[in-house]
Amino acid sequence: MNITVYSPDQQAIGQFDGGKITEQKPIGFPQEGSAVKRVGPLFYWAWAKAEKAGYIPSHPHQAFEIITYVINGRAEHGDSLGTKSTVGHGGIQVMQTGSGVSHEEGFVGPNMEAFQIWFEPFMNEAVKRKPTYHQYTHDEFPVETINGSTIKTVIGKGAPVDLVADIQMWDIELKAGGNKSLPIPGNYSFAILAIRGNGSVNDSAFNHKDFIVAQADQDDNVRIEANTGETTRVIVILVPTEVDYPLYRK
Repeated sequence: MNITVYSPDQQAIGQFDGGKITEQKPIGFPQEGSAVKRVGPLFYWAWAKAEKAGYIPSHPHQAFEIITYVINGRAEHGDSLGTKSTVGHGGIQVMQTGSGVSHEEGFVGPNMEAFQIWFEPFMNEAVKRKPTYHQYTHDEFPVETINGSTIKTVIGKGAPVDLVADIQMWDIELKAGGNKSLPIPGNYSFAILAIRGNGSVNDSAFNHKDFIVAQADQDDNVRIEANTGETTRVIVILVPTEVDYPLYRK
């Protein structure tokens, strides 16, 4: 098991709408200087915040699968398919951009906080598919509470999101001193972002805002643990370290 912890100064930053939307990017665009350029088919991850409201005008996408997962506030969406929609706390917007779609976005607070994450399926096939948009509310996702810790499956067994790319995703909140173990198959990687509190992944300590990549060569387990005295919340994404199709965005 290879585990690497990336501090915020090893991640990219960005902004939109004159700084009304600010972003920490565990995985940014190539020119933005983040230490991690991709983890398998996961090639962009922005942690966006807006104190009041910020807007991004219409712009095009093609082939990629894009999710916007809302932690606080609401995300507004409009697209060239005719969609006008809003999701709130715990909700998710899913675009499978296929042959091409344009969309506009609004991040509305107070204290709006969300993630936009891009995944890459096999593009030669993806561009032949009709673009789609779906959205889901928090109560549509499976949530379990174990010994005071909460595990929400965002993508995976029981969750309504259905992607072409091989992805699983969890939103995990651990009580002080709590822990959660997750199996990791060989040739898969966990990408983990600490959005609240401090803790450890196996024997590797992390702090708030750190980005952790755990890569397994063989079947193994990853144990995520919160430090004593503080609640810790992490977003966890499981992806194949390598895929059997070419990845075009390097």
